[in-house]
Amino acid sequence: MRVTVESAEISTASSLTFDLPPALATPPGAGAVCDDQGARKIGRGAAEGLFTGGDVIVAHAGLTARRLGLAPPPRSAEMLDALELFAFVRPARFCAPSATGLALALGREEPRGAEAQAAALRAAAADLLAELAAPAYPGREEAYTLALTLERAGWGWASRVLQALRAGPLRSRQQRGSGLDVWARLQEWEDEAPRGEAGSAPVDSESARIRLDKLLQASGLDETRPAQSDYAAEAAYAFSPRNEEGRPRVLLAEAGTGTGKTMGYLAPASLWAERNVGAAWISTYTRALQRQIDRESRALWPDEAERRRKTVVRKGRENYLCLLNLQDMVQAAQLGNGDLIGMALAARWAAHTRDGDMTGGDYPGWLPGLYATAPLHQAGPANLVDRRGECVHAACPHYRLCFVEKTIRASRRADLVVANHALVMTQAAFDGARTARGLKQDGETAALKRIVFDEGHHLFDAADSAFSACLSGQEAAELRRWIRGPEGRGRRGRGLEQRLGDLTADNDAASKALKDALQAAAQLPGEGVSGRIAPASGEVNPIGPIERFLVAALEQLRARAAETGGAEFGLECALRPVTEPVLEAAREAARAIAAVEAPLLALSRHLEDILDEEAAELDGAARARIEGSLRGLDRRARMTLPGWRSMLAALEEGGDEPDPDYVDWLSAEAAFGRIHDVALRRHWIDPTVPLEAAVVMPSHGVLVTSATLSDPAAEDPFDLARLRTGAARLIEPARTLKVDSPFDYATNSRIIVVNDLVKDDPRQIAAAMRELFLAAGGGGLGLFTAIRRLKAVYERLGPELARAGLPLYAQHVDPLEVGALVDVFRAERDSCLLGTDAVRDGVDVPGRSLRVLAFDRVPWPRPDLLHKARRERFGTGSGGRSWDDALARGRIAQAFGRLIRRADDRGVFVMLDAACPTRLFAALPPGTEVLRLGLAETVELTKGFLAETG
Repeated sequence: MRVTVESAEISTASSLTFDLPPALATPPGAGAVCDDQGARKIGRGAAEGLFTGGDVIVAHAGLTARRLGLAPPPRSAEMLDALELFAFVRPARFCAPSATGLALALGREEPRGAEAQAAALRAAAADLLAELAAPAYPGREEAYTLALTLERAGWGWASRVLQALRAGPLRSRQQRGSGLDVWARLQEWEDEAPRGEAGSAPVDSESARIRLDKLLQASGLDETRPAQSDYAAEAAYAFSPRNEEGRPRVLLAEAGTGTGKTMGYLAPASLWAERNVGAAWISTYTRALQRQIDRESRALWPDEAERRRKTVVRKGRENYLCLLNLQDMVQAAQLGNGDLIGMALAARWAAHTRDGDMTGGDYPGWLPGLYATAPLHQAGPANLVDRRGECVHAACPHYRLCFVEKTIRASRRADLVVANHALVMTQAAFDGARTARGLKQDGETAALKRIVFDEGHHLFDAADSAFSACLSGQEAAELRRWIRGPEGRGRRGRGLEQRLGDLTADNDAASKALKDALQAAAQLPGEGVSGRIAPASGEVNPIGPIERFLVAALEQLRARAAETGGAEFGLECALRPVTEPVLEAAREAARAIAAVEAPLLALSRHLEDILDEEAAELDGAARARIEGSLRGLDRRARMTLPGWRSMLAALEEGGDEPDPDYVDWLSAEAAFGRIHDVALRRHWIDPTVPLEAAVVMPSHGVLVTSATLSDPAAEDPFDLARLRTGAARLIEPARTLKVDSPFDYATNSRIIVVNDLVKDDPRQIAAAMRELFLAAGGGGLGLFTAIRRLKAVYERLGPELARAGLPLYAQHVDPLEVGALVDVFRAERDSCLLGTDAVRDGVDVPGRSLRVLAFDRVPWPRPDLLHKARRERFGTGSGGRSWDDALARGRIAQAFGRLIRRADDRGVFVMLDAACPTRLFAALPPGTEVLRLGLAETVELTKGFLAETG
């Protein structure tokens, strides 16, 4: 079967003919094939036969197999996934992982229906091959070299890709490499002199308004919205100089959806950075918003090269490609131990990526899941990032190419650093601890003086995570691996001896400390800890004091906790009163932890001495290695291990009375019906205490902003925001600002509580969502407060929607991560999506792709031990009802905010829980009305309301 491609890009009078197999599309409820005879529908049996019987083009082999009721296929030369072809032809470019996503990425119309999708899929393959054949295709030599390697590896697309590349100009070369050594072609970073402390020039309100006007004009918008201009003017307060140490300028600003708050704060932030030669930090909670802010900075710096210098997206090390890991896995795959094709495509991406970000950046997150590949061999973030703190820093042969080092250095020269809450908090706490010991700050956040916390409603939860402690089997095993290196067969990694052995060889004291640390770490849990402390069958077999403590903790858990959460939530119980076996095991575990902590501290001190005493002899690489190792040692020896030891010591010192500032408890995590980890946990009851001390107080100005920051049901709407951001304790009171959304919610939305359903019956919830999604013609988002209910509804809802030709996707079901699911949902305007909290917080889907949103029940906070302690501390009246109400109101308001993203959007918000109190809707925009109707009336209203605009 041959497809002739005629393209003006290739030549004015030539065409290429490619031998393309049939393309198979399997949207729910239908199948279609497109071959030389055109596109036509086929039955499930024919689709299954085509999928398993020979050459075929698909879009996401794993998802296609799932729709056909088959296991994910292994990679083969006969299975041609068009997404892999896209990843080769357009590396580091966005594409939603579906036939529709491919069509839209290539500038074609959205294909509706199975036949159109099959035709679009085959056309996409032809378009991509034609793009390769065009004379102007960039990097032809590089692509050709890698394609030869892919051909030898058996890649199904290789022969066609080579045919296309040979149609253009190729220089004759007698010897070619494999093309896999991307590290040989990347540009090195260069050190620059520090630019010094930022100035204190103020940003006045009028200047912020003028800068906003210029930004909007650069974006093609003619006029400034008054509310947006007022927001920018008020936001300038956070960029004015403070007058006294410990008195930062803090502004709590709520800006309704559609206000344009991103541009509103970028105006004064960029102006401050420009006037003071410093970096303003923008911190978000979700990766999606990081990408959005980065895109909107184009209005500030239209030139792409300048924008890359001025705006830097900053994440933790565990988000970036490690070139040494890539090299290790490439070499293993070349020897037959791994997925060479997947590694080759990852290498191609690495040569074109903006910053090496594999989680939310320009890496195609769907790439590792296309085929059934062993997890250890997959070319994805789990294997290719520096997830376990094993970086060897300057000892790495790729140190001067390192994406992390490039990003850190770029952030020191940038005007805007777009980070996330977790990085800002953990790094600020780390820098604060170093400063308290008289050491220099790490450098990544040394300039953290002006901060915008967007998605500020998540600040409390982010602080709760950042400033907590957890001693678990997996955490302890990871620490052992960081110290001793991998001990199992086939495991990759680098221990302290490999990272530091040569640096300490000439220093007897440092060498002894290193040896002692390696020996002491043998008492920590090793690989397979869960199988020893909580085996699926047989007797427990703990090895070492930590594992014996965890076994005793699990016994206390089983004695006192009810397994109400099952596989979803596992077990938890209050730590006190402590059983005697737990107390006895805790003493032994504390001694083991102290035995690890002491030599690590000694090693850290000796390395600091080497930096000081051998300053004249150390070259730059050795100094960088020591400084990098000190960062890792400080985090573990001065933060993690003392935290664990403190929790264990408190068991004996505190008696049965809990610490008033903390909640300590035991927990067991479960999955697929079995326990896989046990933990001792400690959280601040009020995590804004360390947030204020580590982040807010040392800063000069902080803007906390969100579309749902206030609580209109409270006497003072910003009381909750003050409490959940730490602003309530500030010496200089925080200013507040509330800017309403410009959208006409009363006209463009409907809010309904369905009052005739039994919320605990998944059949009724599935039936309700089915009728609502059918009434809307798709574009439905179902939100759930529990994964178990989501899966139960999906099983019933999927076939029903399939018969109507509406695709249904689901978090925790489909083999796609959340970001990819949202991308597909956005691209396919009539598809439907089921998800939990991560979907509620990360969806930005303007237009008709989201037109009905259904909550399965009131999103009350889960009443675990931590929440109960906070409800007792912060709640007022009715047994803490105000705390629960405020959290549920915020979640409902956030979900509603996903529905209307533009002035012309229309949508229906449905709560499928008849018991939902009206007071929980108080946070929704003024003018909206809550209707309480039966399901039949709700469906009829939804159909009529959405039909008004087609």
